[in-house]
Amino acid sequence: MANTAYDQFKEHEGKRYTGMKIGRGHKWRYEPGDWTEKKVTPDKWEFQYSVVKRRKGRAPEGSGAPVGTAYGWYILAHQIVTKLDANSYTTEMAGLKYNLAHKRADKTTWSASDRAQRRRLVQILREMIAEIERQPEKRTAPVRKEPEPATTKAPRSASRRAPRSASRRPAGPVRRHRHAA
Repeated sequence: MANTAYDQFKEHEGKRYTGMKIGRGHKWRYEPGDWTEKKVTPDKWEFQYSVVKRRKGRAPEGSGAPVGTAYGWYILAHQIVTKLDANSYTTEMAGLKYNLAHKRADKTTWSASDRAQRRRLVQILREMIAEIERQPEKRTAPVRKEPEPATTKAPRSASRRAPRSASRRPAGPVRRHRHAA
């Protein structure tokens, strides 16, 4: 088989790699799939998702990995789900996926051991934590103060006012906005 551009070595930040060139992308269509989930704590769920994905359009002849190649990805994503009716929801996910290992079509072993994949995953998660901590804080539920109504009464004297508690909520409604990641 001829050495295609996919198989040629490329470099990114001092590291050599093969495969798709940095900055290129794919668009995929997902057939109906199965998403199974189980609640394990009040705010944690385990899930399993299985589906066939198909390239939108056609791959150039001779491009890409050979049939039978497998990839082990770790996905960090933000999912927004909105209930439409008793049995239907829309779902949208945005995030990142990291390649932990691959298995060539003609091989029986993965490119990295389970231990090496685990070390790489820990490194990825630590880098993600550091990146999140560097970002400026964003309010997920911004509080909008309504203007105080105009009154004709004279304000109460400071000595008759109730002390303000640190946990006192501002007057006015709290408006929650959804932001996709």
